[in-house]
Amino acid sequence: MPYLWVKAAHVVFVIALMAGLLVYPRYKIHQLSSKPGEPLFETMKDASNRLRKIILNPSLVLVWIFGLTMLWLNPSLLSMPWMHVKLLLVLIVSGLHGYFIGIGKKIDRGGDGITVKRLRMLNEVPFLLLIGIVIMVIVRPF
Repeated sequence: MPYLWVKAAHVVFVIALMAGLLVYPRYKIHQLSSKPGEPLFETMKDASNRLRKIILNPSLVLVWIFGLTMLWLNPSLLSMPWMHVKLLLVLIVSGLHGYFIGIGKKIDRGGDGITVKRLRMLNEVPFLLLIGIVIMVIVRPF
């Protein structure tokens, strides 16, 4: 029974993390459409910082805590090849989170050559990774 509660919590925070990763670049795109000090710039800066502090960072930590707890409760999962691919994709999502936060901090300081086009392309990456993760967990192709 505790395993199912841990699994449910893991899924809840995966959803929160993915939602945040899909929204964060959009906030930064809006922020780039104005200049530092302008109302839109400051509003998007504040909104993205709240998103980072309240949803993104805590969700990432809790995804890992509950995910590792599931592996501790059911270590046989580590003998399955699909789990290794899933863990690799989760590591990439975690790195992408850090990359997004780094880009966001550059934008907060004025942009430093970050383009809207680049952010729009990056905005698709979390969803593509999520597709791979879901396929690994549900279909278990190997």
